[in-house]
Amino acid sequence: MEHNLDQVIGIDLGGTAIKMGRFLKNGSCLETVSLATPQPANPQPVIDAIAQGVKQLNHDHTCGAIGFGVPGPTDTSRRIAKKSINLPGWDDVPVADWLEAQTGLPTILENDANCAAIGEAWLGAGRRFRNFILLTLGTGVGGAIFLDGKLFTGHCGAAGELGLITLNPNGLPCRSGNQGSLEQHTSIGSIRRLTGNEPAEMGKLAQAGDPAALEFWQSYGKLLGAGLTSLIYVLTPEAVIVGGGISASSKFFLPATLKEIEKRVLSTSRPGLQLLTAELGNTAGMLGAAKLVWNQIEENSLH
Repeated sequence: MEHNLDQVIGIDLGGTAIKMGRFLKNGSCLETVSLATPQPANPQPVIDAIAQGVKQLNHDHTCGAIGFGVPGPTDTSRRIAKKSINLPGWDDVPVADWLEAQTGLPTILENDANCAAIGEAWLGAGRRFRNFILLTLGTGVGGAIFLDGKLFTGHCGAAGELGLITLNPNGLPCRSGNQGSLEQHTSIGSIRRLTGNEPAEMGKLAQAGDPAALEFWQSYGKLLGAGLTSLIYVLTPEAVIVGGGISASSKFFLPATLKEIEKRVLSTSRPGLQLLTAELGNTAGMLGAAKLVWNQIEENSLH
């Protein structure tokens, strides 16, 4: 079945919201739909909601395919969501099959942070770099690695789960099975646990000069820097890009993060390292998911 691939749909599935957009090949977004993620976020109701959103976006049948960012790794064929630790029941879900059956549109999956990195590499903060890592600071802490201008996903498709590295061996249990993971120290849940507030509220307080909030962001930045230290030693990126909802407060914590990195990482492992905030905000994941479709088509036509 021939599909017109001048327009595709990009989907970014998060713990609280599903963001979807219709994109042209130059990256411009024609229309977006945002849906509340069904709670509990079991696979079937989530896919049903997404299928409805796709029908809304594709009312004139001009879209040719779907790119879909899922929280967690996919299989190497990019059709199955293998595991999403922050969503219930997401184990080996045949997402592409389900969505194709409901929408009639070919569907390709990738990890949500990888999609955000594809978007940032194309039209955002990553465009000036061939080697960078991206961390998405949200309900979970996702990660992505660009090496030599290409997304690195490893031999089984699951590389780049940067939020699940160990920061404190005896720390709080993580849904991944790890303890004291970077995610346990830097996610929305950890901010709520430590402050009793939402990240946006802590940002507002810091903006108003509240000393406790400013101090909180300092300590948050230090922990993030300690986690990034391991990643920088291993990957020597030219840049570290932070995205996700918490990055809205990056001006209050990134200076402390950089200071921590400069203290802990030998200068030979970080020549000219830049710490940047993602430029595409909430659209990076959708945009990267759309770009994924076009990348796949190009790659397939090369074989």
